[in-house]
Amino acid sequence: MASRPTYPRPAWLDAAVFYEIYPQSFADANGDGIGDIAGIISRLDYIQDLGCNAIWLNPCFDSPFKDAGYDVRDYKLVAPRYGTNDDLIELFHEAHGRGMHILLDLVPGHTSEEHEWFRRSAEAGRNEYSDRYIWTDSWIAGGDGLPFIGGESPRNGTYILNFFKCQPALNYGFAHPKHAWQQPALGPDALATADAMVDVMRFWLSCGADGFRVDMADSLVKHDDDGKPYTIRTWQYMFSKIRPEFPEAAFVSEWGRPYESLEAGFDMDFYLDWRWDGIANGYNMLLRNVDDPLSRDGDLSYFNADSGTPIASFLEQYEPQLRDAERLGGMFDLITCNHDTARIAPRLSEREIALAYCTLFTLPGAPFLYYGDEIGMRYLPLPTLEGGYVRTGSRTPMQWGEAGLAGLGADACANPGNGTSAYLPVDPSGDAPTVVDSRARDDSLWHIVRSLLHLRNETEALHARGAFTALSRGRLFAFVRSSESQRVIIAVNPSRNSERLQLPEGDFAEIFHIGDIEVSDDSLNMGLQSFAILCG
Repeated sequence: MASRPTYPRPAWLDAAVFYEIYPQSFADANGDGIGDIAGIISRLDYIQDLGCNAIWLNPCFDSPFKDAGYDVRDYKLVAPRYGTNDDLIELFHEAHGRGMHILLDLVPGHTSEEHEWFRRSAEAGRNEYSDRYIWTDSWIAGGDGLPFIGGESPRNGTYILNFFKCQPALNYGFAHPKHAWQQPALGPDALATADAMVDVMRFWLSCGADGFRVDMADSLVKHDDDGKPYTIRTWQYMFSKIRPEFPEAAFVSEWGRPYESLEAGFDMDFYLDWRWDGIANGYNMLLRNVDDPLSRDGDLSYFNADSGTPIASFLEQYEPQLRDAERLGGMFDLITCNHDTARIAPRLSEREIALAYCTLFTLPGAPFLYYGDEIGMRYLPLPTLEGGYVRTGSRTPMQWGEAGLAGLGADACANPGNGTSAYLPVDPSGDAPTVVDSRARDDSLWHIVRSLLHLRNETEALHARGAFTALSRGRLFAFVRSSESQRVIIAVNPSRNSERLQLPEGDFAEIFHIGDIEVSDDSLNMGLQSFAILCG
């Protein structure tokens, strides 16, 4: 069995800036109201010009879309509504020609109930897929504390679910089997499932994909112990198979505990937006310390100008996990938002959002920018679609603002022709942000994001592995990023009061700022709601 991974991390990750694309909402090339791969290809120059050099593409595989594509019917087939396998291969080719990389979204823990593996597994007689999923040994058996479904197949058993009713759990075994139907983690059947997932990865990496973001990566082995030792060993087994073949492939986990995920062999882990029963984690303390995604009242997030919250509450949780990632040679990444979380607009103002994004983009790790966040797209309270529920409001069509250009951009997602229906409505507000309007306004969020990302790309100390040291932990947040040849100071003041930072020894000059700042020989004076980068 594989031990702790020792594979070198892909070198391209150090300067990577990711742009997350929800394919059904980003760009619609054929005017049917649903985004597609051809539309994404038509917008690669836009993404590159913005300053992003890598893309995380949400699931694009064949699916009945009961969970927006996270219910996969065929791992090796692009969903027809997005195009063909050849279209996806063309996307890889076009991205690589621009020096960009593409991560696909892998869902290893479950499939759709319509997947051929599951159809065969549900048959009464034994076959090669009988143990691909987790089945009990009786039609009336419970799931040993796990959600289960019975009475829907010829097989004499109930099957375990991972999330929705439509998502049967793949069999990676149990950490400590206690019933006859529970198979051991790392046993022959569990490893056969792992091998099948390695085969999926190999297929797309051979086609030109540059790696995977992995959904629910910590959930493979059932009833795992604290620290996920069996799930970690399962991933180590899979990486021992795939990494020697594709050493430049990158893997980022939806895990949220880098001391586990990087031990498993992932290159990167996300600081996830986890808020349970009103208890915030460090990410929430930065951006969304309130339960209602539309409410500003009671929001104690750091970037809310009225919160009074010091950055120390974030750093107390962030720094130990950052050090864990560094110790294991990996990265701990921050997101502006994603398809599962609420956008921070309109709860925060454009200035507050600008300060937040500039800070996220200058912290260690690879930044992940969710489509539309660069223009301040807003969360919309919408009815559920394709299993989105509260998440639906963050999945609306990209607001290009190019009326009449259906077939070129995602306006067709909102205004399709030929009598078809839009995937989701766009923001109906008269002041809804668009790319066209944002580009035309010199002080827009889009221009700030673009300028900062280009500066990050040109400044070695701001790359993923630049060292991090906090200088100020109060309402004023200041920190140093450094490489062997550079040292920069980043300072942000989200409050409505002026702040002063005592500078360390050296000669520093401002290279980027928002708001009123003043640099003297030994200090940095920052006006209300300001941001600065000094180089010295």
